[in-house]
Amino acid sequence: MATSSMSMEAGETRRSPSILREPDFVRLWTGMTASGLATWALPFVLGLGVLERELSAAGLGVVLAARTAGFLVALPVAGVLADRYSRRGVVLWAGLAAAAGAPVIALGLGWSVPLMAVAAVVVGVGQGACRPAFQALVADVVDAERRQAANAALALAVRITTLTAPGLTALLATLLDTRALLVGTGVVWLCAALVPPKGRPAATTGPNARGARVRFLAEFAEGVREARRHPWFLAGLAALTAVIATGYSATSVALPLISRDRYDTEVVLAASVTAYTVGGLLGALLVTRWRPRAQGWAALTALACYGFAPLALLLPVHWVVIVAAYVIAGLGIELFNVPWFTATQREVEPDKLARVSSLDFLLSYGLAPIGLALIAPAIDAFGVTTVLGVCAALCFLAPAAAALVPSARDFARRPTAARR
Repeated sequence: MATSSMSMEAGETRRSPSILREPDFVRLWTGMTASGLATWALPFVLGLGVLERELSAAGLGVVLAARTAGFLVALPVAGVLADRYSRRGVVLWAGLAAAAGAPVIALGLGWSVPLMAVAAVVVGVGQGACRPAFQALVADVVDAERRQAANAALALAVRITTLTAPGLTALLATLLDTRALLVGTGVVWLCAALVPPKGRPAATTGPNARGARVRFLAEFAEGVREARRHPWFLAGLAALTAVIATGYSATSVALPLISRDRYDTEVVLAASVTAYTVGGLLGALLVTRWRPRAQGWAALTALACYGFAPLALLLPVHWVVIVAAYVIAGLGIELFNVPWFTATQREVEPDKLARVSSLDFLLSYGLAPIGLALIAPAIDAFGVTTVLGVCAALCFLAPAAAALVPSARDFARRPTAARR
């Protein structure tokens, strides 16, 4: 009976209109893609400024650190606001803030790093405020049956952007200077602010109708309590945080070193980074249709595949093996991300979804800079072999431990069969 039910659901999914034919989703897809492109472009364009000697390497670090600080500060605030007020309104003001900050960064280029840093904080605030609001908007705009396809389409856009944007930006750099490119990121942020659809005003339901009478900390605590109601979410978030803070950080630092010292070429570095993006692209395509029986276990197994990247760097293998490991890592990340976002949008109370999403981003991506800062000293103290070995082990073990939580099987508090 369960198999028959799954087949019927699959048939219904195939017969339903494509998500890309829905105007509201296309607008949301365009806005989220624009925000992702603008987020990616800033460090790349500033890197071009370093090459042109308009910005020092130290100045680049200060500006990017300032943006990260703004991002982290904005996440919990935006989660509360996006649940209390209109999610579309949060996206609008966040995108406008980032759009206003980008030209100021361009203004400070070449003469004032402090001005650039202040503007980068504003851009980071806009970037951070968009993330939980966009995640909640997906649940507002897309019906539950098609959210996995919608999240896969969004992931696909991110990977295509990451794969093609460097070449396109380098091409534009032959026609425009760095300041013009920085202003261009502001224009892209303007698109992210203005294009998305309205969705449902979150303040019309649930306890958030109390609005300003409820203290911010109390409202954020409500989101934390909602997250704690879902053991699979806490376990999966812990596993994701461990993988990003260790595996991602270790490979980001160790890959350039190994490419230079072991293989004496930058080709391994470039090929591995590209392979990771290609793997993510393949994962996004696969998860558009793939519906495994135990979706949570499948997603956590895919997340553990990131461990092959530090493991390959650890072993004295041909560089092709490293590239293949990065393809597997990228594939695994998207096979985890899409079901993870879809389950969060399905299981979490709608009026608390933005706060839970902000907690997700705050821990998983917010701790990544700490991992990056600690990996280099750890390599100096214990050696690259030890660090990569420990990180590979954690990448395999953390998702395995998360899978032991009963509700992790389906990423749901209740078994799939019971919900049907």
